[in-house]
Amino acid sequence: MKSFKGIITALATPFVDEDLDLLSFKKLVQSQVQAGIKSFVVNGTTAESPCLEKEEVKRLIDCTVAETDDDTAIIVGVGTNSTKATIENSKQAEDWGADALLVVVPYYNKPSQEGMFEHFKKVAESTKLPIILYNVPGRTVVSLTAETTARLAKIENIIGIKEATGDLELYKQMREQTPDDFIILSGDDDTWAEMCAQSGDGVISVISHVLAKPMVEFYEAEQKTVSDAKSFNETYSGLMKSIYSEPNPIGIKMALHKQGIFDSPELRLPMTTMSGSGTDQVVEEMKTLELL
Repeated sequence: MKSFKGIITALATPFVDEDLDLLSFKKLVQSQVQAGIKSFVVNGTTAESPCLEKEEVKRLIDCTVAETDDDTAIIVGVGTNSTKATIENSKQAEDWGADALLVVVPYYNKPSQEGMFEHFKKVAESTKLPIILYNVPGRTVVSLTAETTARLAKIENIIGIKEATGDLELYKQMREQTPDDFIILSGDDDTWAEMCAQSGDGVISVISHVLAKPMVEFYEAEQKTVSDAKSFNETYSGLMKSIYSEPNPIGIKMALHKQGIFDSPELRLPMTTMSGSGTDQVVEEMKTLELL
């Protein structure tokens, strides 16, 4: 049965000479499945979604479907800062076989809380698919409040939120104000474990590209405390610091390249590959954790 909880990897997109590298992408999905990942985001921030063509998104979805079983949940990023364009993307993703949609808070144009509510409401009305809101003010400037999230949670096919502020107090407010079956996923690798120790429903993660197995084991543990979560984070803090020393997905693509999963760490402009000093830090931390 498809689940939108647990450890969900926001898949990076490999490129070689500016073209999609589907062989590397296939290796990535296979390695994630082997590590216990059962849900994926395609065309999210980590995929460099602003730089992907629609036909490329379809090819990535098709490849993910081909390398997973029928129980795997495929969540497709469709959000833009245009309600009309987001609706068009949603309908296209539905046609292409998406199981759910990830819809980001509109960026750049700085809508009000009412504007955000109406945006998500219109998108939800345009599709039969379940929708996961995506709150990431570090990239969008504006942020959903707990109150607006609670209003949106009353819409039948808005089933959850990727809450990427790292603000555990905001998470608690959302948890208190939304129904018990409303899914709250972390979108912040630094605080996801602590959120899950406080009744969070999982994480849409970047670091799970290289830490899928220990993250799955932590999430699935019957008993996990905030202390356990802090200990988990401390174990991998050096790795996370090195991978996030440059904007995502620069670091994780270099890590995947060093592991031999991606043939190249290439990104599309305006993103550029990791600096030499940054790469050295990533390699050092990965060797320390025996990931290389």
